[in-house]
Amino acid sequence: MATVVAALSMSLDGFIAHLNDGVGHLFDWYNNGEIDIEWPGNDMVSHVTPASATYLRGSIAQVGALVVGRRLFDYTDGWGGHHPFGVPVFVVTHSVPDGWPRADAPFTIVTDGAQSAVARASKVAGDKAVEVAGPNVIQQCLNAGLVHELRIELVPVLLGEGIRFFDNLTNSLVTFENPTVIEGDRVTHLIYRRSDTP
Repeated sequence: MATVVAALSMSLDGFIAHLNDGVGHLFDWYNNGEIDIEWPGNDMVSHVTPASATYLRGSIAQVGALVVGRRLFDYTDGWGGHHPFGVPVFVVTHSVPDGWPRADAPFTIVTDGAQSAVARASKVAGDKAVEVAGPNVIQQCLNAGLVHELRIELVPVLLGEGIRFFDNLTNSLVTFENPTVIEGDRVTHLIYRRSDTP
């Protein structure tokens, strides 16, 4: 199975979005630098600092498939059929969204759970990683013991309320190695590898 990576920008008090799903200052770091990062899947360009550019290039290069939750899929309007990573996307949902699947978009709708989506994405990813995005689907994967690596983009802001990264966890104790720490501007990139990952 491919390495499964859960990654999100997070406030100091543990939130990844406001209650209305807006990300506000949590994504400011994507546009506060002088280096252009062109995303392979669409025409989006980020402007980041040198440290964040190195980090993002490595992240983009390692991902072979994505697993996302329905809430994130709906909020982004399915990225218009072109996710910035430019890799196959597996959408975990209870029901098929109207207008999907689409022949022009590499999106697979998965209605039998996060574990099935990760298994299917792993086959497609091959030697690359499967990135999981969206708090609910990440929590499902953590509870199922599927996540090998956490990537937290820690942003120096307190939101006070919102959607938490690590709510609803039911699994027993999970330990991680010491983090790799990359200091960007207005963000600290933290990479945690699960202790029992081969």
